[in-house]
Amino acid sequence: MSFILKPVDTVESISPADFKKNYLDARRPLIIKGLTKTWPAREKWTTDYLKEIGGDLKVSLMDNSKADPSKPINASVAEMRFGDYLDLIKSKPTELRIFFFNLFKHVPNLVNDIVIPKDLMGGFIESMPAMFFGGSNSVTFLHYDIDLPHLFHTHFGGRKHIILFDNKWKKRLYCIPNATYALEDYDVANPDFEKFPALKGVEGYEVFLEHGDTLFMPTGMWHWMKYLDGSFSLSLRAWDASITRKAQSVFNLAIKGGVDSILKMAFKAPYAKWRERLAIKRAERALANGSPK
Repeated sequence: MSFILKPVDTVESISPADFKKNYLDARRPLIIKGLTKTWPAREKWTTDYLKEIGGDLKVSLMDNSKADPSKPINASVAEMRFGDYLDLIKSKPTELRIFFFNLFKHVPNLVNDIVIPKDLMGGFIESMPAMFFGGSNSVTFLHYDIDLPHLFHTHFGGRKHIILFDNKWKKRLYCIPNATYALEDYDVANPDFEKFPALKGVEGYEVFLEHGDTLFMPTGMWHWMKYLDGSFSLSLRAWDASITRKAQSVFNLAIKGGVDSILKMAFKAPYAKWRERLAIKRAERALANGSPK
């Protein structure tokens, strides 16, 4: 059994007016299959090419294990040469993944291989093009981005399974207090509704990205991702035009980022268990109240 999931609208291309009215302003996800057709990256970016230009870099790796309560979220479990890691994901399944890697910082000319879609919207944070890599079987836990950007997430070299939820469902998703991620004790792809009853009836979207596809994820959208093949993605981030949304972003970074990290480091396991109990209590209360409907 799964959530109540529907497909995401898919287009080859879209006009700025249509995009703004039906997706940006409406806070709806969209797959744009042809956005990268003019990008040199669409043909150039293979694991062999990336190994050639950055193979000697050291990268931090994460896996599918539950976060250590004494460490910041996304703490690494290992380090490896980037080239060796690319060989690994190309050759066999692995849970190891690279989270939020700015390869452009080390290889500035890489920016010439992409085209930032400024015709669709403004506000792009051009200094922060983030790349993500994963072996087949690696999973990115369910979360929304703490700084609340809009995301244009383009995939390369394989397939990726993504499940999305509007932010209104966060309590029913067992959102961890003072954080932007969910309780890690349930399988998003196959949730146990008996053990986690608040998940039953939650509505979302299901996406399967292929090479060159771009997924637009509006600000605050929850996302869970599984690499079906050893492959990688590029996320271009853009601020929302709303002053209120920018203020919420600053608040999240200060409170849900800074303060929460301090509490985790200070109180470790007891703080983690308290947050998990509170997440369950809030989810059950939201279910009883019929939230968010």
